[in-house]
Amino acid sequence: MNIVIAGDGEVGLHLAEALVRSNHNITIVDPHEELLKMMESHSDLMTITGESTSTAVLQRANVKHSDLVIAVLHDEHINLLTGIIAKKLGAKKVIARVNTMENLSPEVWRMYQDLGIDGLLSPEDIAAQEIISLLKQNASLETYDFSGGKLQLFMVKLESEAAILGKTVDEVINQYEHLQFRIAAIHRRQNTFIPQGEDVFQMGDMVYVVTKPHAVKDIIKLSGKKKLNIHNVMIVGGGRVGRITAKRLENELNIKVLENNKERCMDLTNYLSEALVVNADARDLDLLEDEGIKDMDAFIAVTDNTETNILTCLQAKSFGVKKTIALVENIDYIGISQNIGIDSIINKKLIAASYMVKYTLGAKVSSLKCLSGIDADIVEFDVRAGSAVTRKTIGHLAMPTDAIICGITRDGESFIATDDFQIETDDQVVVLALPNGIPAVERLFY
Repeated sequence: MNIVIAGDGEVGLHLAEALVRSNHNITIVDPHEELLKMMESHSDLMTITGESTSTAVLQRANVKHSDLVIAVLHDEHINLLTGIIAKKLGAKKVIARVNTMENLSPEVWRMYQDLGIDGLLSPEDIAAQEIISLLKQNASLETYDFSGGKLQLFMVKLESEAAILGKTVDEVINQYEHLQFRIAAIHRRQNTFIPQGEDVFQMGDMVYVVTKPHAVKDIIKLSGKKKLNIHNVMIVGGGRVGRITAKRLENELNIKVLENNKERCMDLTNYLSEALVVNADARDLDLLEDEGIKDMDAFIAVTDNTETNILTCLQAKSFGVKKTIALVENIDYIGISQNIGIDSIINKKLIAASYMVKYTLGAKVSSLKCLSGIDADIVEFDVRAGSAVTRKTIGHLAMPTDAIICGITRDGESFIATDDFQIETDDQVVVLALPNGIPAVERLFY
C-alpha cells in the first residue's frame, strides 16, 4: 500500500516504523526537519518537511495516489483538516487522531464521515478502556476481548506458587484440558516465542493465553496469581487518560485523583461528580501517606511524564498497593518497567499502531492488538469465502512457525483452536503472530 503519515513527533514515527516492517511504501510529513533526518537515516521511507494542511505539501507527498492517509498530530483540528483535504485531493481512505470525547459522539462522527473521514482514533479513550479492563481482570497484566468478549486474551507472569512450573506445555494442556485454552506465546528474558509441546514453563515467564471467559479465573490460579477485590483507586494525573478513566469508574469505585496543576484540578472538580480531586504532587511520599495510599487497592499513574509514572508506581508498591498501572510513553522502558515490579503498562503509541495497522492488511480484520512489551500482534480475521484457511483443518494449514491460530467464533459461539478444527466462511479467527509471520498469515485469510 501507498501510505502517507502526517505527524509531529513520536507517534507518527513509531507508526511509520511499524508499517515499514510490513513492506508498505511510506511517506511521512512532519514540520520537524531534524526529526525527519534522523528517521531517514534509520528507515527506508520518504520524508517531507512541512505542514500537512498545506495542499502543496500533500501534493508533494502524492496524496492523490495514496491508499491511506493517517493524521496523528497532537492537534486534533489539524488532523481533521488534513484528512478532509487529503480526501478531496484523491486519497482512498483517511484516518484522523482526535483528543476530545465530543468528537467521538455518534452525531459528530456522522458529520466527519460526510466530510470524507473514514476513521477516528483516540488513543486516550482506548487507554482509559484498557485500564478499566485491567482493573476488572486484575490478576492479569494485560487483557483484551475478541468477538464481543466471547474470547479473551490475557497475560500472566508465573509466580513461585504457579502450579504449572516445571511442566511442559503438553502436560499442562492434557492435565487441564477441561478448561479449554490455547497458550499463544511466552516472553522469557527479552525473547518472545510461540511455544511447542515440549517447552517447559519457568518462573518469571510472561504467558499469553486465549480462552473463553468462564475459564479465566481458573487459569489465572495456575499462574500463582490471585484476583483482588478492588474498591479504592488512586489516579495520578488529571490529563485526558486520567480524566476519562475517573469519569467512567467514579460511580462504581472509590476514586481519588491527584493532580499538581491547580487549573486542571478546578476543571476536574467540575467535570467529576463522585471522585475526589486533590491538588498534590504524587512524588511526595509524606503526601501519599496523608492521602491514604496504604488503603488503596489499585494505583494508576497516567501523567505526561513517564519517569514520574514509573517512580510513583514503585512508591505505591512499597506502601503495599497490590495493583499498579503506569502510562509509559517510551517504548524502551516497557520491558524494564515490567521487570522491576509494575504490574501493567499502557502505551499510546502501541494503541495507535493497533488501530492503524488493521487498515493496512489485505485480509478483512475486525480487531488488532499490538501487545505491550513484546514485538507481536494478535489479530481477529473475518474469514472470506474461498480463502486458503477454509480448505484444510488447522493442523494441515501452512501456518508459519511464528504464528498460531488461537480461537474461533462462529454464529455467536466460541471455540478454542485444535488441529482437527475446520474453519469456515464468516468465522472470526483470532491469530497471534510475531512480525515475520504477519504476511504469511494474511495470505491464508485473503
